Amino acid sequence: MDILAFLIPVSLFLGGIGLAAFFWAMKTKQFDDPEGDANRILTKDYDDRPKR
Repeated sequence: MDILAFLIPVSLFLGGIGLAAFFWAMKTKQFDDPEGDANRILTKDYDDRPKR
């Protein structure tokens, strides 16, 4: 049971770091690419198979 006193704060700290990284990515617009999605669907070199 003593290990829980260590693991709970560590997990909360790591979760906070992940949440801060997510908000930073949203603030710096890391997930916004409307032109890329619009142009990608119009290209002729679209292929369902992965490239080698």
